[in-house]
Amino acid sequence: MLHRRKFFQSSLFGSAGLVLRTGSSISTPVLNNPVVITTWEPNANATSKAYAVLEKGGRALDAVEQGVMVTEADPKDQSVGYGGLPDRDGKVTLDACVMDEKGNCGAVMAMESIMHAVSVARLVMEKTPHVQLVGDGALQFALSQGFKKQNLLTPESERLWKQWLKKAHYDPMITVENELKKGDRRPQPMPNHDTIGMIALDKAGNLGGACSTSGMAFKMHGRVGDSPIIGAGLFVDNEVGAATSTGVGEEVMKVCGSHAIIELMRAGYAPEEACRKIVERVAKRLGNNKASDLQVAFIALDKKGNYGGFSLIKPFTYVVKTQKGQKIVETKSLL
Repeated sequence: MLHRRKFFQSSLFGSAGLVLRTGSSISTPVLNNPVVITTWEPNANATSKAYAVLEKGGRALDAVEQGVMVTEADPKDQSVGYGGLPDRDGKVTLDACVMDEKGNCGAVMAMESIMHAVSVARLVMEKTPHVQLVGDGALQFALSQGFKKQNLLTPESERLWKQWLKKAHYDPMITVENELKKGDRRPQPMPNHDTIGMIALDKAGNLGGACSTSGMAFKMHGRVGDSPIIGAGLFVDNEVGAATSTGVGEEVMKVCGSHAIIELMRAGYAPEEACRKIVERVAKRLGNNKASDLQVAFIALDKKGNYGGFSLIKPFTYVVKTQKGQKIVETKSLL
């Protein structure tokens, strides 16, 4: 996502309440109080929206759906929903999933023309006997549920796609703008894709999570990453905690990242340390040279309200909101 690394401090202070940057991602328990944690700093407004639902006693699943919808509707976010960068054929395809406190889950993959993929994923969970619907089938189902088709390709995303076509060089860690500015020199690794993953703990002590993305910019048509895969991009276990991911989905899927984090938390690891262990697993599989050119990051939340995150490389930030306020956390990284 082209603008994910640009921090919007003025908008954060103006609309999201108290925002503090910290180098630590370890919290103190906030028992019986709601918590929302979301990947990436620019998703502060989405986090605030979700927390407002929890403050009123709302369910964690309702909160994360409402929060993720904020980002899905933002045309300036070029890695999620409306305005997402297209695949190499110029088509914006969306992936999303949800999971609730009962272990129910739903997902859509490679869906076109529907802005709120997270809401369609929820209806897959609630109104079908299935977990996943894909492509035309996902679109057909969305239309049957009253969703309206719309063009998700904004003029700006179309412009960037046409610039990319001049070279048609694909690299999951190079943004178009960086490549154009640096010419033939190898750009610094910067993701061209940044999922919104959101997990929450409500006043009743129940967990929920959601994940939504338009995937890697200029990917092959039909490519699906980790974001809509239960156990990879998202996992919720109401006895233990919730976890979600961002980064190069192919690497997250190879280690079943979010589920693996939950199992480490079940074994007694704190959220941050569990995230670190799985990042280390990714790095070990890749080797340090390859790992340094990719981003994989996780956030996690346990039943007591403790939270944390960890990334393969810098920078990775997340937003957390509790009764004490909202803050931005820049995580520790392995490399």
